[in-house]
Amino acid sequence: MLSSPSRLKQPEHAMYMKNPQFLIFSGILLTLVLASVTGAILKNRISPHQSHDVVDNLNARIKAWWIMVGLIALAIWSGPISIICLFAFMSFQSLREFISLTYTRRGDHHALLLSFFIFLPYQYYLIAIGWYGMFAILIPVYAFLLLSLASLGADTTRFFERAAKVQWGLMICVYCISYVPALLILRIPGYEGRNVLLIIFLLLTVQLSDVLQYVWGKLLGKRRISPTVSPSKTLEGLVGGVLSSTAVAAALWWITPFTPWQAALLALSINVMGFFGGLVLSAIKRDRGVKD
Repeated sequence: MLSSPSRLKQPEHAMYMKNPQFLIFSGILLTLVLASVTGAILKNRISPHQSHDVVDNLNARIKAWWIMVGLIALAIWSGPISIICLFAFMSFQSLREFISLTYTRRGDHHALLLSFFIFLPYQYYLIAIGWYGMFAILIPVYAFLLLSLASLGADTTRFFERAAKVQWGLMICVYCISYVPALLILRIPGYEGRNVLLIIFLLLTVQLSDVLQYVWGKLLGKRRISPTVSPSKTLEGLVGGVLSSTAVAAALWWITPFTPWQAALLALSINVMGFFGGLVLSAIKRDRGVKD
């Protein structure tokens, strides 16, 4: 008997897809518990009554991961709109912090109002309705042009610098972040209704790369890659973190529509581009005189 069309569309790894979100979050929860216990032991043994840069940094990261995992899990459980709203909130907070560190004048108020209350919500609304054509060009085309016009007026002091900073704040904090929930609108044959797993795959790959680069750098790091931009980043940390994260991501191929090799290549691309993105943000932070 011929198989039905619905069966033909099912991926070969469908056996793993019965409850992948539960499996993934169970693994993450176990990892966070172990990390918290390890962090507490290190704090108690190394510096119980005083600060220690490495241990305190590690424990601060672990606390941040607990919050991130909790928020993302709640959003995923609540549905796609909650995921979009969560990342819209993240964009709002990121843009607010970016602007608070940026030189602005009264003449920028109209541009800032457009950024926070028009372009930001409209960008995420376009994701919610699945209008990719407008979503892809709203900020890099229309916003870049209109924000310059909104900043025009009697105040021309450092106009070019002010306009560029608002534009790129919107680009980094809204446009780039919005591509994470935009994974929900991808149409992949045989993968319908599972796109949220792509978000989990992306976030896990990025966070693992960050964590493992930090660990490998502390263990073996000697040769600094860019001492003036990010002194803590080393070649050993980069190679060890990228390869380790790529290997883990390849092992998670079963939550994606890809083969293990495809998942590995995708993770490698994410890790390498994430590293360069991290350098750019480090340069921005140093330019603004802040560390975190």
